[in-house]
Amino acid sequence: MAPPLFIRLNAGDGVVIARAALPAGTEVAGVTTTSRIPPGHKVAVRAHATGEAIRRYGQIIGFATRPIAPGEHVHVHNCAMGDFDRDYAWGVDARPTAYVDRAAHFMGIRRPDGRVATRNYIGILTSVNCSAHAAQLVADAFRKSPFGGDDPLAAYPNVDGVVALTHKTGCGMTQQEPLALLRRTLGGYARHPNFAAVIVLGLGCEVNQLGGLVQEQKLAGRLRSMDIQEMGGTRKTVQAGIAFVREALADADRVTRESVPASHLTVALQCGGSDGYSGITANPALGAASDLLVRHGGTVILSETPETYGAEHLLTRRATSRDVGEKLVGLMRWWEEYTRREGAEMNANPSPGNKAGGLTTILEKSLGAMAKAGSTNLVDVVAYAEEVTKRGFVFMDTPGYDPVAATGQVAGGANLVCFTTGRGSVFGCKPAPSIKLATNTPMFRRMEEDMDINCGTIADGEEDVAACGERIFEAMLRVASGERTKSETYDFGADEFAPWTIGATM
Repeated sequence: MAPPLFIRLNAGDGVVIARAALPAGTEVAGVTTTSRIPPGHKVAVRAHATGEAIRRYGQIIGFATRPIAPGEHVHVHNCAMGDFDRDYAWGVDARPTAYVDRAAHFMGIRRPDGRVATRNYIGILTSVNCSAHAAQLVADAFRKSPFGGDDPLAAYPNVDGVVALTHKTGCGMTQQEPLALLRRTLGGYARHPNFAAVIVLGLGCEVNQLGGLVQEQKLAGRLRSMDIQEMGGTRKTVQAGIAFVREALADADRVTRESVPASHLTVALQCGGSDGYSGITANPALGAASDLLVRHGGTVILSETPETYGAEHLLTRRATSRDVGEKLVGLMRWWEEYTRREGAEMNANPSPGNKAGGLTTILEKSLGAMAKAGSTNLVDVVAYAEEVTKRGFVFMDTPGYDPVAATGQVAGGANLVCFTTGRGSVFGCKPAPSIKLATNTPMFRRMEEDMDINCGTIADGEEDVAACGERIFEAMLRVASGERTKSETYDFGADEFAPWTIGATM
């Protein structure tokens, strides 16, 4: 039996979602469409007066900017943002977590300090953009083309690669919050369990001095550092860097994988190129997988603060304390002030691709995005790139821009990334593997070489959210055990390293 032409998410919603393109004159949920409705877009199922709230998921996603008749297409031409009261209801929905009796396991790499890795890289970090090219030259000496050719690491089968993570800052910056943010990010990567060894290259005269970075982040003994100016130039630095990597490879290759509990998994939850199906298929399915991981003792990190805006009151209800909930609300107030100061607005967040896919306002996008975090308690709220120390569902403050957000999550300790997309984002985040989840079947089929899991099966009526969540959870365990993702086959993950640049460039 074919699924209905529409998806109704809540009995109180004034709109339904088109499963596929609906021509004008199509009978849908008791109304007749007055124009063509693109797939993933909204159809009004009752009349809305000007200024009246429009609901999806049973929540406000915007307000009618003019009268809307039943059967009309509801989008940016007749729906916009507006102010409304939020009931934060601190912790009212927090419940004891129903942990499983016997935790799932995966094949991880246990480090000497007891932490567990999902990958085994050697990392080359940079203190400043001026040392980026030298770092890349070192990494290139050990890089195999994803399209074939000789493998410089063939003799080291347990090493996943040598990766240079470069950035565009490190100097011309103030020495307060911007520098602290960069150093916290670099420190998180230098300590990451997915790195067997790390070298950091500097120029020598930059604001982000290597000595200050090592001291502030307590990295002494964890990495090798070199300044190009002290080393005598680029060639000598590159030669020394290559020599360091060669020394480190033998030790790095001695690792073996062993069975470890799923509690050692920390998963970064990401979405990019979202569409009207994101909040119906991939995001809630990832939420179901997140709930499973938390019940097995693991940790999930939701971020992208601007993409939670307008839905934060649903998370504060799950906070384990009022203090945790107020931290989240405080972030929203900071972002409101930040966007005002920069002459922007929070509703500018949905991209042209998001809108083409059916998302109209940031409220609608946020309600779908937060579904990735499932339904368990919010146990902590942390700053960008801050180490995540509590197990369960944690929120990290980041921008909505995917590479910057994921960089912060991995710096905070995520050893796996799950990334949902409706438009077809291609992404990786070394040293953590990235699982790509497609929200709709047509895009999955079109970009199957880049997508790992098709969650469009939910919209197609082939499985429910819980079953898809089970598939995602099982994929998490397999990938954490060493199974390569589609993005890894193309060697994604180095260029996507993007620390949050905040403050003035001097």
